[in-house]
Formats: sequence, structure tokens, C-alpha cells
Amino acid sequence: MIVQDKVAVIYGAGGAIGGAVARAFAREGAKLFLTGRHLARVEAVAKDIVSTGGSAEAAEVDALDEQAVDRHLQSVMDQAGRVDISFNAVGVPNARILGVPLAELDAEQFSLPITSYATSYFLTARLAARRMIPSKSGVIMTVTALPSRTGTRLNGGYGPAQAAKEALTRDLSAELAPQGIRVVGLRPHGMPETSTMREVFDAKASGMTWEQFQEYLASTTHPRRVMALDEVANMAVFMASDKASGMTGTTVNLTMGSLDD
Repeated sequence: MIVQDKVAVIYGAGGAIGGAVARAFAREGAKLFLTGRHLARVEAVAKDIVSTGGSAEAAEVDALDEQAVDRHLQSVMDQAGRVDISFNAVGVPNARILGVPLAELDAEQFSLPITSYATSYFLTARLAARRMIPSKSGVIMTVTALPSRTGTRLNGGYGPAQAAKEALTRDLSAELAPQGIRVVGLRPHGMPETSTMREVFDAKASGMTWEQFQEYLASTTHPRRVMALDEVANMAVFMASDKASGMTGTTVNLTMGSLDD
């Protein structure tokens, strides 16, 4: 159990990726504090974890609300005494930002994902770092996506938003690594198990069936199959563990060959 007794805070734990990561951390022994804007979804994940013998508490926290994030982290400190892992899996509903050509996109719609994703990651990372610095240990993590590194159509500001998060990962690490805090990201391929890919399909896959869209996703990877949530979650656990102690200031390429490093 490679994260045994680690105290992990997960933002966006009610989503597909956040929930999968939470369950994977629980299987490996972490003590979990799960948050999200929709408490019922987060509570469902926590209940599932507890039912299998894990440790998880749920809270309603808007990761764009600095005071709410700070209050929650302080409550974690009061209960557990430390924060070992901060994992930001917060998402913005893609239905609001997809499907419109850049030439026709207004500035507010374009900037929405950039502001939301980057600010959420900055707030959760900064406030976690303040708790980690005194102990000179901790891991700060997030999730990006393939459009951070390759041109895509009809994605609005989503690609620039993910690129901004990867740049922030590097900058956070440059400042925090000398103080014993690692900062890493995960960049998975598109996963049909997530609501995000269903929204992409609805907005962009004109003339395709859902099955054909999944076949298209598979065709862009080296193994010619789609990525599974468990694969991302298992890598999240490894990267948060001491076994990945040499990894910081980078985003792990999980695009299954779709992007060359």
C-alpha cells in the first residue's frame, strides 16, 4: 500500500477522474478528504470508499472560492495534522465552451476555461503549499489533457487552459521543490467513461455514432484502444507515492502515444 496513511485532499472528487483517483488512493491506504461543488456526488464516492474499509470524508467546497478552500484545508489540518497530497481534478462543463469556431467566439466564452482551470489549480496548490512548507514534504498534483500540446478544433479556450496548468506545474515546482514539495501533472488521453468525452461527442462528432467516436479515439493511440479511468488513477497513486520521489516539475504523458515527448 504505497500511500499508506498519507493525507490526501481531492478537489473535484465527484467527477469521473476525481472519483477514480479517490478510490485508487483508498485502495493503497490513504486517508481521504474529498471535495466538490455538488456534495451528493462527493458523498457517494466517500460512502463507496468507506463501505470497502477505506477512510474518506466529504465536503462541499468550490475550488474557485479561496476562503472555502482555506477553511477546508484548515479543518483537515485540525483533524489529521498535515496535508500530504493535494490533487486537483476540477472540471468546467465543456458544453459551455465547445463547438464554436474561434473566429466566432466571444472573449468571455474564450477566457472562461482559462480563468477557471488556472485559478482553481493556483488556489488549491498555493493553499496546500502553505501547509506543506513547514514539514518540507508533500505532493501537489493536477490533471490536464491532450489539447495542452496539440492543436484541436472547436475547443475554445480549453487547450490554452490546459497548457496554462502545465506551465503552472513547472513554476510551482521551481519554487517549491527546494522545500521538499513535488509538483506533477497527469495528461491522459480522452476517456469515454467520462462525461467530458460525451460532451465532446455531442458538440463535435457530427455524423458519427458514439461507437464510431470511440473507435476514432482508439485509432489515435498506439495500442489502438481507448484509455481507462483506472489507468489514470493507478498512475496518480504511483506519482503521489515515495516511489516517484525523482519526479517533479513535469506532466506525465498518458496519451498512449498520441503525443510524442
